[in-house]
Amino acid sequence: MKYKYIFILFAALLMTIDASAQRRSRKTVSKSDIQKAEMDQMVTNYNDSLLVLRQKLDSIQRVNDSLRAEVSDGRYFRLFAPTTFYHSGANKSLSLSPNSGDEVTDAVDLAMMSLYMRRPDLVKNNESRLREVGSLREDVYQEMTQQVDLTEKVAPVPEEPEVVPVGLVVVKPNFWKFKADGYLQFLQNYVSGNWYKGGESNYSAVGALTLDLNYNDKDRITFDNKLEMKLGFQTSRTDTVHKFKTNNDLLRFTSKLGLQAHKRWYYTLQLLTYTQFARGYKANDEFVYSDFFSPFKLNVGIGMEYKVEALNKKLTGSLNFLPLSFNFTYVGRKALTSRNGITGDHHTLEDFGSQFTANLQWKLTDQVTWKTRFYANTSYHSALVEWENQFQLQISKYISANLFLYPRFDDTNVYDDELGYFQFQEYSSLGISYTF
Repeated sequence: MKYKYIFILFAALLMTIDASAQRRSRKTVSKSDIQKAEMDQMVTNYNDSLLVLRQKLDSIQRVNDSLRAEVSDGRYFRLFAPTTFYHSGANKSLSLSPNSGDEVTDAVDLAMMSLYMRRPDLVKNNESRLREVGSLREDVYQEMTQQVDLTEKVAPVPEEPEVVPVGLVVVKPNFWKFKADGYLQFLQNYVSGNWYKGGESNYSAVGALTLDLNYNDKDRITFDNKLEMKLGFQTSRTDTVHKFKTNNDLLRFTSKLGLQAHKRWYYTLQLLTYTQFARGYKANDEFVYSDFFSPFKLNVGIGMEYKVEALNKKLTGSLNFLPLSFNFTYVGRKALTSRNGITGDHHTLEDFGSQFTANLQWKLTDQVTWKTRFYANTSYHSALVEWENQFQLQISKYISANLFLYPRFDDTNVYDDELGYFQFQEYSSLGISYTF
């Protein structure tokens, strides 16, 4: 009896375990089915979305194709042109067979008839009037297609410039340059007879002209020529012998032939000659102290020349070194031979020596220019040194003022008790100047 109860209890326990297992088994199968069903539904939805997207793309493509085909189709013209009453729509409405066989044309006629019936106020014109003025096109009822002809690519043809005849002018280079400048100036000084410091009234005038003719082949050869002419007169009340006397008198010619040695250095052959125009007097003295060709001096020298160009081209000129030179002096008046170093019954004097010449021009300002010439010549038993300085103030284009300073040393001249062999000349003037 005891075992009977144990067996019943064991059987009940087994049944409970089996029922629990069955419940767990049913629960597990239910979840997997749900997941599988969800996956199947997701795939189905994805395929449906692709199908819908493809249908949309196909419809868009068909619309684009239709639009491209209808871009140049004249059958749609009546829908977009100003509202006009066309006969075709009314004829089809009253006809027993309204269809013409062209779906587009029939649809347009139907749309136009609907517009005529609903909004007759918009109709501003009719087909008969358009035919009268000749502006109605017959091809609007026909489908227009583009005719495209394919051809091979043609290479571009280069555009050739138009040939225009041009006259060629060959200008021969001109290596010569000519320059001239001159001035005519006056000076007046008045002193009354009872002036407390004394003195006398005087008038003076001086004129000068300088001509330059130069050659430069821009390679090696230069040929410079300069002719200087200057003549001045003065009057003095106390001079009872001479109504006019010269105070400036110069006639000088300089010629230089140069062959370039290096940059600004040139081998140079120089010719220098000078004399004067008129007789030279002193106050109340009839003796002639100088005259035309009395003296006349000629100098030929060979050496080196340096072309000066400095201070941004404001200082220009040349320095001439002539270690070997030949000096020739001629005096036409016999009474003046001894005053020029000639002894005996002769009119000429020849000797050899050395010389140095500097010709410079310095543009100090736009209005002030300093021109200087320094000349030194020695025959080793006599010496001549001249330093000419001219300061020119350009007041206007034609008006200028000059200050001239001229120290000189010549030991062949008569010795002076106060200055010895030194001489000095100075004057200032105002007048007309011109350069060309």
